[in-house]
Amino acid sequence: MIHFDRVSFTYPDTNRPALTDIHLEITAGELALVIGPTGSGKSTFLRAINGLVPRFSGGTLAGRVVTGGRDTSKLPVRELADLVGYVAQDPAGGFVTETVESELAYTMEQLGIEPQVMRKRVEEVLDLLGLAPLRARRLADLSGGEAQRVAIGSVLTAHPPVMVLDEPTSALDPTAAEEVLASITRLVHDLGTTVVMVEHRLERVVQYADSVIHLDREGKATRGEPAAMMETSTVAPPVVDLGRLAGWSPLPLTVRDARRHTSHLHDRLTIQAGAAPRPPGDQTLVAADLSVTYGPVVAVREVSLTLGAGEVVAVMGRNGSGKSSLMWAIQGSGRRSRGTVEVYGSDPGDLDPGDARRLVTLVPHSPGDLLFMESVRDECRRAEGAAGAAAGSCARTVERLLGPIDFGSHPSDLSEGQKLGLALAIQLAARPAVILLDEPTRGLDYDAKRRLGTVLAELAAEGSAVMVATHDVEFVAEVADRVVVMAEGEVVADGPTTSVVVSSPTFAPQVSKILAPGPWLTVADVAAAMESA
Repeated sequence: MIHFDRVSFTYPDTNRPALTDIHLEITAGELALVIGPTGSGKSTFLRAINGLVPRFSGGTLAGRVVTGGRDTSKLPVRELADLVGYVAQDPAGGFVTETVESELAYTMEQLGIEPQVMRKRVEEVLDLLGLAPLRARRLADLSGGEAQRVAIGSVLTAHPPVMVLDEPTSALDPTAAEEVLASITRLVHDLGTTVVMVEHRLERVVQYADSVIHLDREGKATRGEPAAMMETSTVAPPVVDLGRLAGWSPLPLTVRDARRHTSHLHDRLTIQAGAAPRPPGDQTLVAADLSVTYGPVVAVREVSLTLGAGEVVAVMGRNGSGKSSLMWAIQGSGRRSRGTVEVYGSDPGDLDPGDARRLVTLVPHSPGDLLFMESVRDECRRAEGAAGAAAGSCARTVERLLGPIDFGSHPSDLSEGQKLGLALAIQLAARPAVILLDEPTRGLDYDAKRRLGTVLAELAAEGSAVMVATHDVEFVAEVADRVVVMAEGEVVADGPTTSVVVSSPTFAPQVSKILAPGPWLTVADVAAAMESA
């Protein structure tokens, strides 16, 4: 169905290829999972399947990509629209209508599908992805996860034989992600749809894959069966890392498979009194009775919470539960229908932007919204100047988060994960007292998430208060001291990470599920217990 014939690709004004001599085939009816480090060319690989690379990106393409018998280098992208459905990393960036229902119908309209067929397919997708309550909503009013489901739905309605999905579950809560992946696998198994998917959260998807394509930092590809690829892959989910640590063979890909090995592992572990949760310092932020409304919709309902100096707090909850609205209300520039926010006695909403940024800073789930200079270097210099920070401090933070990066690159050419790292480094230049991050692990591989966790721990150790809104349960298990769970705009749980996530089948990390009822949340916890046994 999809054939890469010695494909190499280099973007304009760069001297390093994004893809290097890729020669592989993806068969019809296959779910192929593309993995690799952040910035290794995974999105470029996907965009080559329907000709967006090089037709919309520029650059030099060598070799051929043939999709469904059509040479993508010889056809305009519009002549592949009936063959390939594509959902990008930033799904809202591809919206062209105003409401959910009209967006679901738009692609079918362009393909000339009969109206009665269009109506039937829209209704099917509304039910399939749980979008029926949102059918009349304006796209601009959707949460990030809701927008992602709509983008996937707009592709599904057209019934393309090939679907190309760039991190389709990155903004979805765990339950919604399971439902979307179940829908995608049903298309593969029942209709023979070919799906090529990039996903960093391998714990969600690797068990569904028929094959894994690994791209390294030089843009070279290796393809194989999922279990075999996980043996040596540089990126792997916690269940695989735990299997490697325990010496299990074959390596399990699912929690259920891993639990079959746990009797021997339990014998090698000691349950020790865990370190007491790090007590927060003095209250840095106090929010009282915060409410946010959008017309008749109540997004946040009378929420009161505090953040202490040195505390890392995760805010979790299903898509649309009010997490982002709460963060923007705390930051000061978002809507606030009632309630108060104080950071060291001042309300950031009453201050000019420069002073407010030194109290509270927020990195949104679309970090590209903060980037508008011509290069990464210019972004860092602007941030340092605005914050009065030392020259080079922003660049050092970027490299700590992302590793080596070309500072001459235009920000729009970065992957979503790299944009996030750059946006965070820019916001940290002001050394704010409170740091708010909305879905900060989108586009990040496991190593990049560990680096981010290290930076957040260091900021907390220096006295900053950190709040992270996320659906990434594995990241929460690694970094959070405390978890706040929201539902329908209200706080329904607030407590230490261990007690909140272990008690929830939705938010429990893989290690916790495998070794329940033990107290371990991460592979590092298990390694420490094995060493002390």
